[in-house]
Amino acid sequence: MSNITRRAFLPAAAMAPVLLRGRRARAADKAVKIGVLSDLSSSYADVAGKGSVEATRMAIEDFGGKALGRPIEMVFADGLNKPDVALSIGRQWWDTDGVDAIADVPTSNIAFALMGLSAEKRKTLLISSAASSDISGKACSPFTTQWVYDSYAMANSTGNALFDQGAKTWYFIAADNAFGESLVADASAVVKARGGKIVGLVRAAMGTPDYSTYLLEAQSAKADVICLANGGLDMIATMKQAAEFGVTRKGERMAGLVIQETDIRSLGLDAGQGLILTTAFYWDRNDETRAFSKRFLPRVGHMPTMLQAGAYSQALHYLKAVEKSGTTDAVVVARAMQAMPVDDMFARGGKVLPNGRMVHDMYLMQVKSPAESKSEWDIFKPLATVPGEHAFRTVAESGCRVAAL
Repeated sequence: MSNITRRAFLPAAAMAPVLLRGRRARAADKAVKIGVLSDLSSSYADVAGKGSVEATRMAIEDFGGKALGRPIEMVFADGLNKPDVALSIGRQWWDTDGVDAIADVPTSNIAFALMGLSAEKRKTLLISSAASSDISGKACSPFTTQWVYDSYAMANSTGNALFDQGAKTWYFIAADNAFGESLVADASAVVKARGGKIVGLVRAAMGTPDYSTYLLEAQSAKADVICLANGGLDMIATMKQAAEFGVTRKGERMAGLVIQETDIRSLGLDAGQGLILTTAFYWDRNDETRAFSKRFLPRVGHMPTMLQAGAYSQALHYLKAVEKSGTTDAVVVARAMQAMPVDDMFARGGKVLPNGRMVHDMYLMQVKSPAESKSEWDIFKPLATVPGEHAFRTVAESGCRVAAL
């Protein structure tokens, strides 16, 4: 090596430990960052949206605002219910903005897109809103947890309850997306297993303004139940138009597989009374749920839905796992999330399975009549508790083939 080369090399070599210490210092100072990707402007804005953002913020506050001795930060964005938009946001967050985990995720189409990106980047994906049972089934990923519900649990619990009440022939009005497809498939399996029959199915795109044609087709089928395999504003629009057409007054029975408090508030108890539904959370279930909900109400303007309460629980459990494992590494944190029971106002004794499915009790409810309701948010009356092991599938039943972490 020449003298010139040696003189150029030695200062750089001397600087290497300093640069390494600098990188370690910056890593130690880096915030633990959660990105809430939700629907802030469309069909699911009321049931998730701003409420899921605020619920995640509450989890960060309740955890103390720090993890691993570093500040916890939250960013949020509207995915516009478009997988390409969500993927663009996800890449920006994971490649550039230092986000450790993406949370909420409003639709199953977006969930499947982000699951691929999550696996590519080896980053944590916390799903509290998307419902397809394939998320923790045949499409499962070691980097993804599915927290609140899935199409199997809703179809299994509500479907069996309706069948017990005489709904043996079914007609579906379904969302024309992965969410609606999963609900129809899972509910149809329940009906057929009980000896019932599917007499019709129509699919409607999200945001469809006029359901009259679909309702007329459903009425002509003369099914025991017209079952809505959609959610949010689409479910509300279908139910409102059914009430305007006098569907229930003519003897037809309506049912929704995914119904939440804000849906009934928009729909009204007159139109919604008597509906059977399954939920993972109800604000008035016990002292813990009431205490959380009374904190949530002034921040958002309504009582929390199951998706919003679940967003709080999932973010809190994630932060506990980060703290316990001493890292934000997705694989290590996933192991910690599976090792710890879920014990909070959302679930007691919940368990994260190796396929990412969090198993917990579900609750069969009925929408109250106006005469039964004593206050603005006194909406549901409890019928039964469905134990988690009965509501959800086992890993073997789910079809998940994920390799062990």
